[in-house]
This record gives sequence, structure tokens and C-alpha cells, in this order.
Amino acid sequence: MGDRIFVGGGGDGYGAPQSLLLNYANRHGLIAGATGTGKTVTLQILAEGLSAEGVPVFLSDVKGDLSGLARSGREDFKLHEAFMKRAATIGLDLTYSAFPVTFWDLFGDQGHPVRTTISEMGPLLLSRLLELSDAQEGVLNVAFRVADEEGLPLLDLEDLQALLLFVGENAKELSLRYGNVATSSVGAIQRQLLVLENQGGAAFFGEPALDLADLMRTDPDGRGRINILAADKLMGSPRLYATFLLWLLSELFEELPEVGNPDKPKLVFFFDEAHLLFDDAPKALIDKVEQVARLIRSKGVGVFFITQNPADVPEDVLGQLGNRVQHALRAFTANDQRDLKKAADTYRPNPAFDTAEAIREVGTGEAVTSMLDHKGVPGIVERTLIRPPSSQLGPITADDRKAVIAGSPVAGKYDTRLDRDSAAEMLARRADAAAREAEAAEAQEAEMEAQEREFRNARRYDAGRSRSTRSRRKEDSLGDALATAMVKELKGTTGRRIIRGIFGTIFKSR
Repeated sequence: MGDRIFVGGGGDGYGAPQSLLLNYANRHGLIAGATGTGKTVTLQILAEGLSAEGVPVFLSDVKGDLSGLARSGREDFKLHEAFMKRAATIGLDLTYSAFPVTFWDLFGDQGHPVRTTISEMGPLLLSRLLELSDAQEGVLNVAFRVADEEGLPLLDLEDLQALLLFVGENAKELSLRYGNVATSSVGAIQRQLLVLENQGGAAFFGEPALDLADLMRTDPDGRGRINILAADKLMGSPRLYATFLLWLLSELFEELPEVGNPDKPKLVFFFDEAHLLFDDAPKALIDKVEQVARLIRSKGVGVFFITQNPADVPEDVLGQLGNRVQHALRAFTANDQRDLKKAADTYRPNPAFDTAEAIREVGTGEAVTSMLDHKGVPGIVERTLIRPPSSQLGPITADDRKAVIAGSPVAGKYDTRLDRDSAAEMLARRADAAAREAEAAEAQEAEMEAQEREFRNARRYDAGRSRSTRSRRKEDSLGDALATAMVKELKGTTGRRIIRGIFGTIFKSR
């Protein structure tokens, strides 16, 4: 095991070794250059060197070429002779070999699924992902606060959609507590979530969430595993791609302990197509990237940004990148000329050549390099012939990829999606309970109204008074019947009147 990674040969005749010191690999770096100048091969040989020294690597494979790291280079390859000639020129004993690779894919097609939860992503990165306005971002922050206070776990898009529906239905009450919660903003966020879902982004949110320890594995032979994110399809959603990588960096920053200045990094992270991270990014997001870049090195993590032009990276972030490999820049316009001069001015000059001219003239597979030296000072810029890779140059077959995935140490861990009880289910139960309570209250109210109507329409009476009246009527009828029977024996009106009066008086007095 060594203390450096051989990058290529520099100086006259390309015989002076140019190396990346392992103890400064966590001081970050930059790989820049126009399309077709060799950035991907440089990334590949750095990943090989770090893996060989026991350092795990994470990188994104935008074009599919980096899958070749999983297979050894071959002597029947068309560039074999050119590789051997270059190796002899720079003093490298080239041997072909494969490297331990783990394939990942947000969509689960070309690697193990990668997921995180809505809560872990947080409102800042979600706002960036959904391209929300300031007002809409404010509403999203309110939603996250409500979820926290109500004990509602936010795991997937369904949870967030259900939460926003709850916020919209209670907007008036929430506005009094947190400020204006406009239902129009809630609707705009819901529409953006629908767009993200249609683009396949829903697959990224859920469980089981990615365990960062699975990105920092080493094989039994001591080599670090190279984690390759399939990004060819993902690049169709560039905002999702950039947000995911920034989330991953942020998670590493939050979870890893401080290690100071280790002899070698715990992980090196390559951020390809880095300009996507900074295009139209709000200041809050750029500040977060700068903070992560400045502080994550003390966690033992190195970050290399790969982009076409150094000008794509903000000055505050660019100042954190100590190790640099600059491939050719094309200067066709006045803006290109300014960018070229600006890039050249960031290097420690070499009296042997003009840096700007060298950046313009270097050919494919050649670069202008400057690595941190033993004192942590940027080295003098050198024209460097980059070493050839030991692994296969170009993509592997679909069958080879399937075999690598099947033999992965995390095979089966993330394949089955989990759907545990979370905000969507909890809010649905609350809605059902509220509906049942409302239905019961409505039924009770209807019953009370029916009873009230019956009471208004009923005949009002006194039970005691009714019995007395009925008794008197019965007694009067009995008296009349007796009188009638007796007067049959009497003749004349006077006799009948006398007898009826007597009996009537008797019964009335009772």
C-alpha cells in the first residue's frame, strides 16, 4: 500500500510522476475540460487508484462508460498497443484488473434501488427540486412544521400530498399561527409533485432508505468498493439528479463523525456534470454547498467536481478545490477567452510554459495538472499525460451488469419497497373518524328535530283530570238508565222528572 495515487507523467518527455497524495485527497478537487478531452478516463483512473488503496468511491455514470470498472481490460482491446506505449512513456507497469463495483439506480433498473424519505430530504432541497417560489417554499416549510408537531412521518410522495391537502383544508387556522398559507401555493406545490411523479421521481422517496454505510464498504482483499450510480436515464431529470447528489453529500456531512486529518479518506465523492447543481441555484443553496465543501473534509470525505468549464463552479466553492486536472478548453468566443484566462490564473505558474496556452493546446488524454504537495500547498502546474486505465474502457454488457448486481454484498436489501404506517395513512384515519363523528352528530340532530316536531304536534292533556271527567260521564249515564227503567212503571211527565232528578242527584254527589 502506498501514500499516493499515480495520475500520469509530466515535465519534459512526460517522465516526472504526477500523483494525488492520499492524505490530501479529502481536500477536494476539480476535473474540467471540453467534451471529448478525456475527463471520463481521468475519473476512471482516479477511482481505480483510490479503490486499490482501500478508499471507497461514489461516482455517477452519465454515459454508461464507467461500468467498465467492473471488468478487467484486455489485450485484444483495440487501444491495447496505444495504452502500452503510453505506459512505457510515463514509466508505468500497466497490468489489467477489474475492481469491486456496486451498481445503484434511482429507478431500480440498472442497479440497486436508491431511496430516501421526504423528511430526510427536507424543505430546502425539495423546494430546489420542485422549483418553488419563495412563497411556495414558505408554505412547504409550514407543512413540515405541522408534520413535526402532529407526529406525522413523511416517507414518500403520497405522504407529502396528503399533508398538503390537510394544510389546504386548514389554511385559515394555520395562517393565524404561521403566517399566510395560500391555498393557491398549496395547489402549485401539488402540481409540481405531480410533474415529479410523472418523471419517475416517486421511486426515489420511500423505504428502505439508503444506509450510508453501504457506500463505504471495503472488500476482504482490502480494496474499496466503487459505487456507480446509473445516471443516463436520470439525466432526463437534471434537477432530480443534482438534488439527489447534493442530498447525499449533505447526509454524509450530517451523519459522519469528525476524523480530523486522516491518512486517507473514508470516501471520495465524484460529482459529474456539476454545473447542474449551480444553474439558477438560489443563494441559500449555494451557501449550503460551500458549507459542505468547506467542512466535510474534516469528516474524511473528499469531493471532486467534474464539469466542462471551471467557471461553472462558484468562486467560493472553487476556492476549496485543491487538486486539479484541467483538460483542454476551447476558446472560440470572447467569453471563452475570458474563461480560459480565468482558469489559467488559478494555477501556480510554471516558468517552462504559458498555462493558458497549455490549456488550449493539450490533446485528448493529456491535461494540465496541479496537486497539493506534502505541505498542502498547490503544486506547480504541469502538462501531464494521463495514465491508461487497468479496467475495461467503455461499458459492460447488460448480462455482465446483472451478474455484478446479483453478486453484490447488498443484493436483496433494497429490492422490496416497504410501506409502513405514515402521514397518508394517519391522516386518512383521522378523516374517516371525523366523517363518522359528523355522521353520528347529524343523525342525533335529525332525531332530536323529529322528537321536537312530534311534541309540537301532540295533544296536551292532564291524566288526573281526564279520569275524573270519564267517571262523571259514566255515572251520569248509569243514573239515566236506572231512571228510565223505573219510569216505565210510572205514568206522566211529572213522575219521570222527579225520579230522574233523584237518581241524578245521588250519583253526582258520589
